[in-house]
Amino acid sequence: MVKTLDKKCWICGREDYMPFKCRFCGKVFCPQHRLPEQHACEGLEHLKQYGADGSDRAYRQSGSDDLVKGMLKSTAKYAAKSAVRGMRDNISYSMKSSPSMAIIYLCLFSFFLQLVPGYFDALKLVPDLLIARPWTLVTHMFLHVGFFHLFFNMLVLFFFGPELERRAGKGTFLKVYFIAGIVAALGYSLTSSQPVVGASGAIMGVFAALAVIAPEIRVYVYFIPMRIVHALILFALVDFIFLGANDMVAHTAHLTGILIGLVMGLRIKKDQRRSGWHDPYRY
Repeated sequence: MVKTLDKKCWICGREDYMPFKCRFCGKVFCPQHRLPEQHACEGLEHLKQYGADGSDRAYRQSGSDDLVKGMLKSTAKYAAKSAVRGMRDNISYSMKSSPSMAIIYLCLFSFFLQLVPGYFDALKLVPDLLIARPWTLVTHMFLHVGFFHLFFNMLVLFFFGPELERRAGKGTFLKVYFIAGIVAALGYSLTSSQPVVGASGAIMGVFAALAVIAPEIRVYVYFIPMRIVHALILFALVDFIFLGANDMVAHTAHLTGILIGLVMGLRIKKDQRRSGWHDPYRY
C-alpha cells in the first residue's frame, strides 16, 4: 500500500492515486511531471555524465534505448489502469444514477453467472413450483436463454427505461418495472406450466406506462417510424394473435405486463395532473 505522503508530486505537490516513481532519481511525480525531462531529473543527468559504472563517459545508446522502453512500458501500464478505472467508475456512476442502467448491468452480470452449474435452474420460474420457490417471481427477470434474448430486452430497456425515469421519477420506474414483471409472471403461471425466464413482461410494462404518459414519443419498429402508442398496439396484437402458439415466447406474460403498465401509467398521469406537474420533456 502506498502511503499518503508518497503520493504527492515533488514538483507541484499534486496527490495522485497512481503516482509515478522515477527509476533514475527515485522521487514520486504526477502524470504531468513523470518524464525525466519534465522534472529535471538529477539521476538521469548523473547517469548521462558518468554512466552506469561511474566512469566519465557519455550516456550510452543502450541506456537511451532502455529509457525509451521504460517510458513506453510505463505509459502503456498507466493507460491500461486508467481505462479499467474509468470503465469501473462509469459503471458505478451509471448504476447509482439510473435504476434502468443498474438493472441492465445486473442482467449482464447474471448472464455470465449462468455458466455456473445450478445457477440458472435455481432462479428460473417454474409455475408448478411457484409456492415452494416464491423468489423466482423476481429472479427470473434477471435470466435470459441466449445472447439475442438478452440483447433485445436490454436494448429496449436502455432506450425507454431512462425515459420513464425522467418523466415519472426513478422510484416510480422501479415500481412499474417490478410490479409489471411480477404480475406478468403470475399471469403466465395461470396459463402455462413451462419454465420461463426473461425481463420481457417488466419491460412491456415500462413501455406501456410510457405510452400513456408520453404518447407523443416516436419510435422505430423495424426501421419504420411511428408513435409509441401505435407501436404498443402493434406489439399487443402480435402477442394476442400468437397466444397458444408453441413458439417458446411467453405471450401471456407480455400481455399481462402491458395491461399492468397501462393501469399504472393512467394512475401516474392522473397524479401528475392533480399535482399540476409539467413534463419538461414533452415535445
